[in-house]
Amino acid sequence: MIHSSWGSVMLATVLATSAVLLAAPVTGLLGHRAVRRARGARLLRIDGPNGIDEQGFVRIGGIEQWISIRGEDTANPVMVEIHGGPGASHSIFGARTRSWEEHFTVVRWDMRGSGKTFGRSGPQGQGEMSFTRLYEDALEVTRYARERLRADRVVLVASSLGSVFGLRLARSHPELYCAYVGTDQNILDAGRDTSVHEALLARLRAAGRHEDAAAAQETGGDPHGLTADQRAAYDKLTVTSDPLTLDTLKRVVLGSLWLSPLHSLREIGQYFAGMKFSARLTPGLAAFDDRADGTRFAVPFFVFQGDRDVITPPGRARAFFDEVEAPVKEFALIEDASHFAAFRHPDRFLELMLTRVRPVVAGRTV
Repeated sequence: MIHSSWGSVMLATVLATSAVLLAAPVTGLLGHRAVRRARGARLLRIDGPNGIDEQGFVRIGGIEQWISIRGEDTANPVMVEIHGGPGASHSIFGARTRSWEEHFTVVRWDMRGSGKTFGRSGPQGQGEMSFTRLYEDALEVTRYARERLRADRVVLVASSLGSVFGLRLARSHPELYCAYVGTDQNILDAGRDTSVHEALLARLRAAGRHEDAAAAQETGGDPHGLTADQRAAYDKLTVTSDPLTLDTLKRVVLGSLWLSPLHSLREIGQYFAGMKFSARLTPGLAAFDDRADGTRFAVPFFVFQGDRDVITPPGRARAFFDEVEAPVKEFALIEDASHFAAFRHPDRFLELMLTRVRPVVAGRTV
């Protein structure tokens, strides 16, 4: 089960963060942002003769959707990302993951309802918002990337909610993917496992937050039946009860968005609006069951999980991984990492990609 809607988590937390931002002189705040964005823009430049830097809108699933293709050498393996959320586009992390582009050609896509795709045509222009529609979009993006880069197969890297798509894509289309890499790996079990909820209650009680624990307990371990306001309150408890998760959300996620060279102030607003809009996807996943769908994969299978992730705990991901049958499979923990592990420690994630994944896919991408 998806234990948290990151749209509402982000929105709830940004309200608290905004109070701090507004306390600072606006001119000084915007000046600092301008300097940091300019530095980020310089970092993102790709000038080499074999490099690629394409960012723009491509018609996917009948609407204009934003796709970025970046890398220092188009001969490198192609990495297609499926972001989480709902609506938590990875386009904000470009500066943090710049080193990935030295070794992989990174394809990033803002799903319908997310980021720049949402900003392009607004809520009325997103078309059908369903898991099936976004799944078909992901296939189309994969095929677009393969054709554009002349790659027979690509590495599929899926994060958080994106890993719900990722498992199904990798299982059903081994002809498109040379490996599957899950991070912040979500394992759905139709709501049978309530361990994330129980861990939340334990953290709140240990901190003496007994009223908050009582409020969380009323959900019965299944946030899917809550109203939007109740979900926002529940998600806020999940984040604020874990210092590492809260720090990651503020510094890594919100910090990356605020300083992103690719996002204007208007687009920051659209980013959050898209997350709120995309939250409608989450209830439809309540009955999904990954084990029932199968644990046999015809592609190499990797999971790199934050060792302190309270949203998608490593124990749940490891239990599923142990049941997986694949030509090659490896599991690794990213130390001192909560959710968004790959972006809190992008160098550690890259090291795993280079030492575990790239040697395996070297002969599988052509």
